[in-house]
Amino acid sequence: MNVLVFFALTLQGMTEDGTFLLEHGAMFVPKVVEDGEYYRLFTSMFLHFGFEHLMNNMVTLVLLGWNLEIEVGKIKFLLIYILSGLGGNILSAWYEVRTMDYTISAGASGAIYGIIGALLYIAMRNRGRIGDISGKGLVFMLVISLYYGFTSSSVDNLAHIGGLAIGFVSGILLYWKCNRKDSAFSKS
Repeated sequence: MNVLVFFALTLQGMTEDGTFLLEHGAMFVPKVVEDGEYYRLFTSMFLHFGFEHLMNNMVTLVLLGWNLEIEVGKIKFLLIYILSGLGGNILSAWYEVRTMDYTISAGASGAIYGIIGALLYIAMRNRGRIGDISGKGLVFMLVISLYYGFTSSSVDNLAHIGGLAIGFVSGILLYWKCNRKDSAFSKS
């Protein structure tokens, strides 16, 4: 969906232009709060500022997302993705209302951090592994990604943190394996 939306918008204009993306559903808190355009909390998850932004998110989504989808199935995967993206956007919007520092934002990274959060929980439940991915590897990637976000300008770190938290909680609520002897939560 992200790729389809990106190429459809590319045919219409410049996806690197904030005003153009704002016209097509990017997050801007005054539009959400004052104009009641709550759909932006959702639509902004499928918009990207240029090809590089799209590719960075999609590579991460493909590399990690298929592992989560294998573990929880398509419906739960989609639910985790959407809830995490919404949660990240809501946390970011809450902060912007408090600071009155408004920016136009877009991207799937809050949802992708949610996937990482769910994978972290599943790795914990499975003795530090999920398929070929180790929990330690996920934590290392997460630390590097958050560091990059906090040291770069124009990165919505609160969307990342909110997505990560919602993804972890969603993993707790949506992931369960019956009769797993190697689970950290199995009965002795």
